[in-house]
Amino acid sequence: MKTESIKTVKEINEKIKNNEAVVITAEEMIKVVEEIGPEKASREVDVVTTGTFGAMCSSGVFLNFGHSDPPIKIMKAYLNGVEVYSGLAAVDGYLGATQINIDDDIDINYGGAHVIEDLVKGKSVELVAEGYTTDCYPRKKIITSITLDDLNQAIMVNPRNCYQTYPSATNSREEKIYTYMGTLLPEFGNINYSGAGQLNPLQNDYNRETKTYNTIGIGTKIFLGGGVGYIIGEGTQHNPETGYGTLMVKGDLKEMSPKYLKAATIPKYGCSLFVGIGVPIPVINEEVAKACAIRDRDIEVPIVDYGVPRRDRPVIGKTNYEDLRKGQITVELTINENEEIKKIEKTIKTASVSSYKLSRDVARELKDWILRGDFLLSEPCGSLGRGSSKPMKSKIKLVGDILKKPPIVANEDISIVEASKILIENNINHLPIVDDEGYLIGIITSWDIAKAVSQNITSISDIMTRNIISSTVNEPIDVLSRKMSRYDISGVPVVDKHGKVIGIVTAEDLSRLLGRRKK
Repeated sequence: MKTESIKTVKEINEKIKNNEAVVITAEEMIKVVEEIGPEKASREVDVVTTGTFGAMCSSGVFLNFGHSDPPIKIMKAYLNGVEVYSGLAAVDGYLGATQINIDDDIDINYGGAHVIEDLVKGKSVELVAEGYTTDCYPRKKIITSITLDDLNQAIMVNPRNCYQTYPSATNSREEKIYTYMGTLLPEFGNINYSGAGQLNPLQNDYNRETKTYNTIGIGTKIFLGGGVGYIIGEGTQHNPETGYGTLMVKGDLKEMSPKYLKAATIPKYGCSLFVGIGVPIPVINEEVAKACAIRDRDIEVPIVDYGVPRRDRPVIGKTNYEDLRKGQITVELTINENEEIKKIEKTIKTASVSSYKLSRDVARELKDWILRGDFLLSEPCGSLGRGSSKPMKSKIKLVGDILKKPPIVANEDISIVEASKILIENNINHLPIVDDEGYLIGIITSWDIAKAVSQNITSISDIMTRNIISSTVNEPIDVLSRKMSRYDISGVPVVDKHGKVIGIVTAEDLSRLLGRRKK
């Protein structure tokens, strides 16, 4: 049951106008509540400002280019080589932050986020637009340069921003991997995390009993990218039941600042836009005051193994923002090793892929706006919905589904001639080499045999590859295909949980399967 309000947003706005409002940041609210308690704090504090600054891939802007002479109905448009979605009216388009460059030499290094940042910085960008001709739109192509001032409208509309909770990421593999959480080192070499924790808007407004938000809703006026914006609904994948709320927001790009909108390229992953968002929370009762005093140590952060390339990555441990910010944590991890659950304790370095400093700057700048009377609060016209975060319905093909059994293998003490006979008689190009108990110790190919003959090599052990890329029956074929491309190999042995060979998958197997898929 909600606590009765002791003041209204209207009353708080009157205090702001009269320069009488008490406005503090979420960090400052923690100390106030600790010293005088939530009930007294609710009477003394009028507004708590929050802030977050991090990669918000689900961002973009609607652009109106204005009509050319003669007019054009844009079918395709590019800004500095980045495609703008043009399936709208004649000269409207939507530029997504993660859209990559059509130039293969540039690719992910300059994308939609970089165009947005350049526009906000006042830079000129090249517009290339193509259309199909009609009686009222006779022009077929335009090449010109534009700035933000040249656009009629540049309206930022971000479908999913401001995640309430974000898991941290680590990597169990024996190789480095590149993700939207940054570079993850092998064998739990690091933990990367994101989010503002105790400054996060949705964390500070969350009612943990009702799984709803105390004051934030549709129409809430916010700080967005250095300008004024509004919440227009719950974001995509919004799930307050589990504390994973998100926001859909909009604002005028022409009012924004490059300090709070920054493009970035995440290594070997893609481009993204770092966005600063701040939400003012009116302290209308004790319940709100208590929620606004949440601390980093109170916010649980799951540790997720991104080394498992599946939708449902395993949570292998838990921590909190206070510990993560220390730069190193000692944590107990629960891992699945050869289908056996084990607990290990590890000391791991941590790093943030978002900026707490700029999150703090957002909260402080919003506070200053309110204290100066430049920013009044708005009452929401509707609450955020319950949302949904269901997985996509999609078929999955695993390595075990296409595995050829039984495997054709050989021992390393056979001769080159014997190995070549096995390849020829079975019409194969790859031969896994195993020890006496069937454990994988190497692999040879028909190319290795040809090379050995030309160099008068007679020992299998001298030509076999010992650093083997292998697979398991539960690995998706999409992951295996990418692995084979990455390492430029044409055959991968499949091993069981003990490391014994149970089959092999070749490039030809994948080609046949993918060929059938396309029909």
